[in-house]
Amino acid sequence: MANVSVAVLGLGRIGASVVLALKRYNERKDSKHHFDVVGADMRTGVRDDAAKAGITDKIERDLFTAAARKDIVVLALPLAEMQEAYKAIASDLRAGAVVLDMSLLKQQSLAWAGKHLSKEVHMVGLTPIINPKYLHDGLDDTAHAAADLFDKGSMLLMPSTSCAKEAVELSSDFANILGAVPHFYDPAEHDGIVALTEGMPALLGLASFYTASQAAGWVDSQRVTNPAFGRLTHHLYDTHPDDLRDLILNNRDSILRQTDELLVTLKALREIIAENDQDSLEEALTTAADSYNTWINKRSNGKWDDSKDDSSNPSFGGNLVSGLMGGFLSKKLSGNKGDK
Repeated sequence: MANVSVAVLGLGRIGASVVLALKRYNERKDSKHHFDVVGADMRTGVRDDAAKAGITDKIERDLFTAAARKDIVVLALPLAEMQEAYKAIASDLRAGAVVLDMSLLKQQSLAWAGKHLSKEVHMVGLTPIINPKYLHDGLDDTAHAAADLFDKGSMLLMPSTSCAKEAVELSSDFANILGAVPHFYDPAEHDGIVALTEGMPALLGLASFYTASQAAGWVDSQRVTNPAFGRLTHHLYDTHPDDLRDLILNNRDSILRQTDELLVTLKALREIIAENDQDSLEEALTTAADSYNTWINKRSNGKWDDSKDDSSNPSFGGNLVSGLMGGFLSKKLSGNKGDK
């Protein structure tokens, strides 16, 4: 059994769940490799939460200390910290290391990787589409990390243009180890979709809470809040304002397009309500509910009736049984201790 060293930088929900999924894999009787995992986070509160939850026994404060000489470095940091992280760890990454970037915006990360990483280090952007059982739970903090967070989900893979084939195979196999099915995606298309599925919910939560908190009746209404309001506004609880700023402004063209579409819809709904048009409102609700049910069933079952994407073909991403990284670092994984 070969040992693979991994640094997980960022111990929020995603990063902590990566650690837990790797620990789960290590405990399997049929595991082909053992992952030696160290976690790191510059946020004191996050490190404390991770330690209390027993996420990992090895927690560092310094990113470069954790990343130095590791085989795999998982970047699961807040957006606002990502560029500085690339600068901090670049000189400490060993030749052949693979960086798996789980930040929300991929075009930006790919640009930073190209600027700061050496040609001997390979970067693949990853976006986890999580287990459908967690779709409505609301919070994205360390306390809600789970070993099965990626089970029954997908992992969107976006390699850098200079990424070695073996490193791409590594990322595909790594996704399988976490419990997800790998699919390859275009970074520009990815960021456009993220504007709708991540940016807009954050913006709506911000707008809703700001409107509520500035209203004359907030002193009383804040006492009458339940999960519906908490889920809508959770980004203000579990995400730093700097990261919300970067999510919105660094993807602003797509955010603006989605905002314009939303304003058209809100205006139409406002007119329906103002006119007390019951038939139109029922039609809108029924249409949305039908579409929602279709989506939630497909999302829960992972069946999309989509034949155009063949990226999950085993020959494309490699086979876990044949070795985690294929030919990449093959001497190390075959137990050759002379390979550094």
